[in-house]
Amino acid sequence: MATEATEATTKFQSPGFRPVPSPPDFHPEIIVSTHDGLRFWQFMIAGSVAGSVEHMAMFPVDTVKTHMQALGSCPIKSVGVRQALRSILKSEGPAGFYRGIGAMGLGAGPAHAVYFTVYENCKRVFSGGDPNNSVAHAASGVCATVVSDAVFTPMDMVKQRLQLSNSPYKGVLDCVKRVLRDEGFKAFYASYRTTVLMNAPFTAVHFATYEAAKRGLMEVSPESANDEQWIAHATAGAAAGALAALVTTPLDVVKTQLQCQGVCGCDRFKSGSIGDVIRTILKKDGYGGLMRGWVPRMLFHTPAAAICWSTYEAIKSFFQDLNSSSSDNVT
Repeated sequence: MATEATEATTKFQSPGFRPVPSPPDFHPEIIVSTHDGLRFWQFMIAGSVAGSVEHMAMFPVDTVKTHMQALGSCPIKSVGVRQALRSILKSEGPAGFYRGIGAMGLGAGPAHAVYFTVYENCKRVFSGGDPNNSVAHAASGVCATVVSDAVFTPMDMVKQRLQLSNSPYKGVLDCVKRVLRDEGFKAFYASYRTTVLMNAPFTAVHFATYEAAKRGLMEVSPESANDEQWIAHATAGAAAGALAALVTTPLDVVKTQLQCQGVCGCDRFKSGSIGDVIRTILKKDGYGGLMRGWVPRMLFHTPAAAICWSTYEAIKSFFQDLNSSSSDNVT
């Protein structure tokens, strides 16, 4: 018996021996999380709510921006924030600031659900487990915007046409019907290429700045990180939104011109190319025309990004706690 015990001990100590592991306990009700302790559908809900809250809260500012950017080729020549505000109030009253909000409501939720879900999954794949990989964050943001813009661009076009003073459309449905009848389906995607070219650098700068700023703020006072998370998220989001908005304003002006062409006296472009629009803007307004609306754009994206990220991270935390509690109850 002693000899057999010695042989067994030697066998288990042998480097070539690997005991067969016992199978883990299987709980079919526990589904492996995709990333950050959340499941696919939870990212979609968090993104959808965050995007909707952000755009609805800041919609009046977005209306002012649209007026400023579209007025360069329309009969009214005002370009300042104050003039745009007066123009809206004079023509339509306070309700004019919310024209097109229905289109925003229909587009923002689904688009942001896709936006954040694609971002989180790409970040998981590209980062390779490194949370400080800014290149991965930027690349993930680009992938997210390419997909989400395909969802959002049609409703964004409807929204901007409704935002114009003396818009000929009665509402979202009327605008959709008349655009389909008069211009065809492609009109809904006339600005898609420009939107992607604008939002690709926007999201690259936005997400890379946000992740870096959030990480830096958390490291300043790690002992109180849990208590002050929402402040860090809001501050990092505001910084990221402001920087990204400023950098990409020229392409946003081009996008607005393309989406509003032929409406309310705005020019219609022959080719619809970015170069054609830029040449027209430079001819009429000079280089300053490419920065038209940069103030309300920054005023929009700075608080909007703060609202969006703090809301998104709060919902993520809620789902993480919920998933953790469910796992504890099962085990």
